[in-house]
Amino acid sequence: MGFELVVVNNTPLTGEADPRLVARTFLTQIGYLAPNSDGEIPFRLFYDCFLANAEKPWQVEELESRLSTSRPTVYRHLNKLKGFDLLEEVGVEDPITGQSRKAYRLRYANLAKAWQFVEAHLKVAVENYGRTVEHLSQLVNNERKLTNVVAKTM
Repeated sequence: MGFELVVVNNTPLTGEADPRLVARTFLTQIGYLAPNSDGEIPFRLFYDCFLANAEKPWQVEELESRLSTSRPTVYRHLNKLKGFDLLEEVGVEDPITGQSRKAYRLRYANLAKAWQFVEAHLKVAVENYGRTVEHLSQLVNNERKLTNVVAKTM
């Protein structure tokens, strides 16, 4: 899955005291929550499950039950959070079978540390855009020079 993040010009929300409002605004700014939508299930998934219980690894079945929603809905929102690189996949032992099962939690069990990981990926992505722009500029300049040489020989 590719890394995808919406970047918008914004003012830090440091003056706001309501953590739910800060979280909802932040999640909308980065593109996780759709603007002007209820977004209750994705918000609760992030806030109530992963943020409020950052160290807990959540199995999909637990998330389905906690959010009273379907497995496809849980996976849709999990995949979006994984696309931001905010979640990590961990193994948990099934107490009945003893087998390892897939679960998800906030990366490093800490939002600030998880966000540092996101910023590192963002930096690499922006640097790669810069290399592409330099390469494109060089290609266009070479094409322009070639066109000028051909025009002079005619």
